[in-house]
Amino acid sequence: MTTTTTTRSVARDDARVGDIRGALGTIRRDDVTSRRGPRRKLMTLLAIVGPGLIVMVGDNDAGAFATYGQAGQNYGTALLWTLLLLVPVLYVNQEMVVRLGAVTGVGHARLILERFGRFWGAFSVIDLVILNALTVVTEFIGITLAAGYLGLPKVPAVLLAAAVIVAAAYTGSFRRFERIAVTFCAGSLLLVPVYVMAHPATSQMARGFLTPTMPGGAGQLSAVMLLIIGIVGTTVAPWQLFFQQSYIVDKRITPRFMRYEKADLWLGVLIVVIGAGAIMGAAAAAFAGTSGSGTYTDSTGLAAGIAAHAGNAAGVLFAIALLDASIIGAFAVSLATSYALGDALGVKHSLHRGIKQAKGFYAVYALLICTAATLVLLPGTPLGLLTQGVQVLAGVLLPSASMFLLLLCNDKDVLGPWVNGRGRNAFAALVVAVLVTLSVILTTSVLFPDITTTAILAIIAGCGLAAAAALGFALTTTRRTVAAPINRQDRENWRMTLLAELGRAPMSAGRKLGIGALRLYLAVAMILVTIKLVQVALGH
Repeated sequence: MTTTTTTRSVARDDARVGDIRGALGTIRRDDVTSRRGPRRKLMTLLAIVGPGLIVMVGDNDAGAFATYGQAGQNYGTALLWTLLLLVPVLYVNQEMVVRLGAVTGVGHARLILERFGRFWGAFSVIDLVILNALTVVTEFIGITLAAGYLGLPKVPAVLLAAAVIVAAAYTGSFRRFERIAVTFCAGSLLLVPVYVMAHPATSQMARGFLTPTMPGGAGQLSAVMLLIIGIVGTTVAPWQLFFQQSYIVDKRITPRFMRYEKADLWLGVLIVVIGAGAIMGAAAAAFAGTSGSGTYTDSTGLAAGIAAHAGNAAGVLFAIALLDASIIGAFAVSLATSYALGDALGVKHSLHRGIKQAKGFYAVYALLICTAATLVLLPGTPLGLLTQGVQVLAGVLLPSASMFLLLLCNDKDVLGPWVNGRGRNAFAALVVAVLVTLSVILTTSVLFPDITTTAILAIIAGCGLAAAAALGFALTTTRRTVAAPINRQDRENWRMTLLAELGRAPMSAGRKLGIGALRLYLAVAMILVTIKLVQVALGH
C-alpha cells in the first residue's frame, strides 16, 4: 500500500503549536511564503538555529574536555584523525532524531512507550533519569575544577552556577531560555584563542588529521584503543536523542523547515569538531617535551600546562571554556530528563509554559541541578564511583536507544514518507553497529579495568559476527517480501496521526529476535554493573 501524503493531525501540547520564536528570529505560524533569496533563507535559518547547536555543543561538556585533553597531553596530535570519525557518528543519529521530532510532534520517550510497550518505555526513561542525574554530577565536578583553577571559592561558585542553570529555564519563555543557551554555546568558541595562543605546529596538526596512527608501543595498545573508543563514544550519549527530539517539538519546528534544522545540526557538528581539535592541539603543544607528557591527571592540570606554555591568559580562557561547557551540559542533560519524564507521565512539559502551568516539569529540572550541586559539595561523596556509573550506564543504555531509534525511523506509520531509505538504513545501521560495539567495549573496560588488547579485539570480532548475522537475516527476510513503494511527494505536509490510533508497532520475526537479544544483553549487563559498583563501593 502506498503511503498517503495528506496532512494529518498530531496529538501535542497546545503550547507547542504557534509561532517559532527562536533566539535569533521569529517565523509566524501563518507565514507560508516560500523561502527564496539569500536574505530570506538566512533569516529563516537564524530563526531555526538552536536545537542542533545546543545538543552538539552540550555534548562537548566536562567529560569531553577530559577525553580530548588526555589525548592531546598523552599522545600529542597523533589521535586528531579520530575527530574525522566523529562527523558521521555525530550527524547520523541526530539527523534521524530531527526527522522524528519534526514529523511526529511528540517526544522520543512517548514514541517508545506507545509503539513498544510499557516495559521498554519505562526502562528507557528510568535508566535515562539515573544516567542523566549522574551526568549532571560530572558537569558540576567540571564546574568545581574550573572554579578552583580560577581561584574562586568552591561553595559560592557551585551555588551560583546552579542558580544560573535553574534560572535560565525558569523564565517561562522558550525564547529567553534559548537566547541564554545560545550565548553559552558562543562561549565555547573561547577555545579558538586558546589554540592560537598555544600555537601548535600547523604541519603536525595536518599530519594528525590526515594520517591515522596508533601511538605508543605494544604495551600501550589497549590504553590507546580505549582512549580512541572514548573519543568516539563521548560524542554520542542517550540523552541527546531525548533532548533534541523534544526540543524540536517544543520549538514548533515542522517538516517544512527540515533542511534548515539539518543545517543547524551541521553547524553544531562543525563547532564540536573545532572545539575538540582546539583542545587536543593546545594540549599537544603545551605538554610536548615536558615531564607532563603522558601523565594526564585532570582538566585543572591541562589548564596549568597550557598556562605554563602559552601564558596565564590562555590558562584562564581554557578554565572559563570548561566552566561554560559544564553549564551547557547541565542545561541540556537536565532538560532532556524533564522532557522524557513529561512524555512518560503525560504531564505538561514545555518551556513555553510558566512554572504554575508545568510544575512537575520545572520541579524535575531544578531537583536534578540542586541534587548534583549538593552531592559535589558534600564531603565524602564518592565522585569517582559516580563518574564510573555514568560510563557504565551510558554503555548499557546506548544499544537499546540505538535499536529503537532505527526501528522508529523505519516505521511507516510514524514517519510515512520520511522513513529511512535503503542507502540511509545501511549507513545508519553501520554507525549504530559501531556505536554498540564501542559501548560494549567501554562497559567491559569499566567492569574489568585490566582488559587486554586481545580481549578488545575479541569483542570487536564478536560484535562484527553478530552484525553480519543480523544483516544476513535481514537480507533473507527482505527477499521474501516485496515492500510497497514509498511516495515521498509533498513530504512537508505529512504528519503522524494520533499515537492512540496507531497502537503497538507490528513485530516481525526479526524484530522479536532482536528485541529478545537486547533483553538478554541488558539483563547480563545490569547484573555485572551491579556487582561491579558494589565492589567499588566496598573498596575492592
